[in-house]
Amino acid sequence: MTSHIAMFSIAAHGHVNPSLEVIRELVTRGHRVTYAIPPVFADKVAETGAEPRLWHSTLPSPDDDPSAWGSTLLDNVEPFLNDAIQALPQLIKAYEGDEPDLVVHDITSYPARVLAHRWGVKAVSLSPNLVAWDGYEEEIAEPMWAEPKKTERGRAYYARFHAWLEENGITEDPDRFGGHPARSIVLIPKALQPNADRVDETVYSFVGACQGDRAAEGDWQRPAGAEKVLLVSLGSAFTKQPAFYRECVAAFGDLPGWHMVLQVGRHVDPAELGPVPSNVEVRDWVPQLAVLRQADAFITHAGAGGSQEGLATGTPMVAVPQAVDQFGNADMLQSLGVARHVPMEEATAGALREAVLGLVGDPEVARRLAEIQKQMAEEGGTRRAADLIEAELVRG
Repeated sequence: MTSHIAMFSIAAHGHVNPSLEVIRELVTRGHRVTYAIPPVFADKVAETGAEPRLWHSTLPSPDDDPSAWGSTLLDNVEPFLNDAIQALPQLIKAYEGDEPDLVVHDITSYPARVLAHRWGVKAVSLSPNLVAWDGYEEEIAEPMWAEPKKTERGRAYYARFHAWLEENGITEDPDRFGGHPARSIVLIPKALQPNADRVDETVYSFVGACQGDRAAEGDWQRPAGAEKVLLVSLGSAFTKQPAFYRECVAAFGDLPGWHMVLQVGRHVDPAELGPVPSNVEVRDWVPQLAVLRQADAFITHAGAGGSQEGLATGTPMVAVPQAVDQFGNADMLQSLGVARHVPMEEATAGALREAVLGLVGDPEVARRLAEIQKQMAEEGGTRRAADLIEAELVRG
């Protein structure tokens, strides 16, 4: 049975990349998939066989300086609501006369759920990071929002969100609308989910990593003579950290037998690092999975994508979180016994070297990683995600 499935996301690597293999699989199975995305990701989406439906976004672009997102909770959430309100008319027009049989959407896409309601079709969320558990509101959300909700700005944000939902026929309050999907496929391993025993698995299905072969990203080869390889990457957004990279060079530059791949992103000039020894490879971008398949250790910001790639490749990690869910991921990885959480302000050359060497030489870390790799392989990945989406089509 072929159907029209419409996927919706924002222009952010950490939200688009996890969905791509699932979309490719649905196309391979004969479904017509449209993917509503800003132009900067159109080519990446088209490579899956899906048809990009372009819309203009007001969110900071993936290559903007992270400071564009501001520093407070309201700074972080207001742009999403503003973007959703201006995107909705564009998306209504883009799908006029071609309404889908099912809506699939990243958790950041508020218009997708509104459109599904308007069209009278089901919506399935794809979560690239942790999901709410029973008690999440009381333990995390309410304390986090207590102060902002008391401010004039916070009240105005909620009132605007509520009014927008209401004018589109949705009576849920903004918190439930944003955080409680009717159905969700979780694109992380269950091992990374806090309080996994309290997650409602009639709503949330963990399918683990959906990585694909990534051949299009390019390959990477371990240099001759490199006994150990270390990858350092703070992902794609929070990369403007020259002082941190200098600590990494101080820690591992000229360390006998080690080769370090140092991804510095697009906001750092390699000249800012000072003299770089020959065993340090400085790049603005790397094919991360290809490097991790050969790496012995990984210094990561602990984003959901990097965390699970480290787990999937059995690579010990030093987590140096920068923002949002990364702090929780860092604690989860440490509690699993496969990583050390080193806060940014403590990430000196000595601390980083001690953490990496301690992990790489520990047989218990290797045992735990092998165990988690096995669990992840059993979660089903891309094929199971596609099966679950198809099951919603049948139920629809």
